[in-house]
Amino acid sequence: MVYELLFPLHTIFSSFNVFRYITFRTIFASVTALLICLILGRWLIRKLQTLQIDQQIREDGPKTHQVKKGTPTMGGVLIIFSVVISTLLWANLSVDYIWLVLVVTVGFGLIGFLDDYKKLAGRSSQGISGKTRLTAEIVIALFVGVILYLKPGFNTQITIPFLKTVLPNLGWGYILLCVFIIVGAANAVNLTDGLDGLATGPIIICFATYLFFAYFAGNVKVAAYLQIPYVAGTGELTVFCGALVGAALGFLWFNAYPAEIFMGDVGSLSMGGALGTVAVITKQEILLAIVGGIFVMETFSVIFQVGYFKLTGGRRIFRMAPLHHHFELKGWAEPKVIVRFWIISILLALLAIATLKLR
Repeated sequence: MVYELLFPLHTIFSSFNVFRYITFRTIFASVTALLICLILGRWLIRKLQTLQIDQQIREDGPKTHQVKKGTPTMGGVLIIFSVVISTLLWANLSVDYIWLVLVVTVGFGLIGFLDDYKKLAGRSSQGISGKTRLTAEIVIALFVGVILYLKPGFNTQITIPFLKTVLPNLGWGYILLCVFIIVGAANAVNLTDGLDGLATGPIIICFATYLFFAYFAGNVKVAAYLQIPYVAGTGELTVFCGALVGAALGFLWFNAYPAEIFMGDVGSLSMGGALGTVAVITKQEILLAIVGGIFVMETFSVIFQVGYFKLTGGRRIFRMAPLHHHFELKGWAEPKVIVRFWIISILLALLAIATLKLR
């Protein structure tokens, strides 16, 4: 809205010409979202405590987590609010990609909200059924896939890291890829959200990384130089990514160990879904497996654990899944697990950025 209101005035006040620059608006989107979280965070914590909206702890989880019982949850509502307001203020709203990623953010957030509400209503760690939740996620992701497939100028080729000339065209199969990436990213972040700030840190790192990818993909000269697909309009997703980085940083202020508030499924599903959508729109779909390597590791640890358990009649690969619980049970202190996973996430992000030149 700020862009829509003030940039047209650049013909009268030349200083308003600064609003045309994506970098300028990205910085202010990030700062705006950060301030919203910091200003409203303490109030939200008190409100959630008053309403007794607190975390339900898994009975089969690490015993050390029982002390977290009573900590307010559903803090992801604050992240979504901050991101949406900041994006609406600073982005160019005539770009349809902005609306698409906002729909996914709010849509997956609503699914997470209903899941959290069911857990609270039943006073248990079990929310809505997995089948219901997955169906709702697939519907939203299908909507994104179909919109992109039908959008003039949006190609259905996929970019494979390290291989600049290998660009397989999936045709209508690209819709299925969109569903897989968006739904997979949402649930991978959800699985990772098990320790104080564990998911928030990598989310910040991933969106900071895709902030650059969005800017590069939306600039025809930079895209040509880096030999990556040019997608007109994706530059505005830089503003969205900046807003999410700022909101996540603001939330981390309260979510860092020992957490005063948890994001809940409303936060993890919305941010994961948004991350997958940005990866698809910027044509860096496969690279998400590297950027979000922590989320991939956590997801596969659950898949391997369950599969091995069923095949061997009760034997386990890890002491507990997801992976962060395994290290907890090995004796790592919770802050050590969190910070080490953050370090790995930073290294993976750097590797992903390096692929822009290693082609």
